[in-house]
Amino acid sequence: MSSMAIIKNGCITLSSVPETYSSSILNQETVNSIIKMWREKPMTIPRIAKVTVNISVGGASERLEKAVKLLEQLTGQEPSIRKAKKTIREFGISRRQPIAAVVTLRGQKALEFLRKALYAVNNTLKLTSFDDYGNVSFGIKEHLLLPGVRYDPEIGIFGMDVALTFERAGFRVMRRRRKKVSSIPRRHRVRKEESILLLEILFRVRVTS
Repeated sequence: MSSMAIIKNGCITLSSVPETYSSSILNQETVNSIIKMWREKPMTIPRIAKVTVNISVGGASERLEKAVKLLEQLTGQEPSIRKAKKTIREFGISRRQPIAAVVTLRGQKALEFLRKALYAVNNTLKLTSFDDYGNVSFGIKEHLLLPGVRYDPEIGIFGMDVALTFERAGFRVMRRRRKKVSSIPRRHRVRKEESILLLEILFRVRVTS
């Protein structure tokens, strides 16, 4: 992990912006344009606001208990339980049935887990993992791929999904109680290219098409 990663206002961001950078997938003109904007307007530098880790087990209650235990061991944080929004008879799932365990990480915990999660996928992400607002989602086939994790026969093996939420400074106006705004202008949202470049600089991530 790059030493340029810092925690600022509970989010993961850059401590400084490099003068130049060579991307694994973006053309140099795009990279130069982004870096110029970040250097001239530091408030536009994106931040990883949170890292969400999800283990879905369908309708298997015993496996859900094990998934909760595993997530707590991996993150040091108590997971929340998600319920099915609708009935899916083909999979034996009923509406409001507990089907997944989820943990939302911020700050230092998010940074530490993200470093391990990226290691588990060889620091390589697909371009399709990024949405139009710069958010990122990727899967880990087995939790044993995380560094430092050993097999526990009482828990078994689980796959998981990891989602990164990117924001710019000032995005909190959507969440505040007083004078809350209903939407954020598109120009203030993080672009896919910015998320790619940020992850490349912070974690030496390689993005493939």
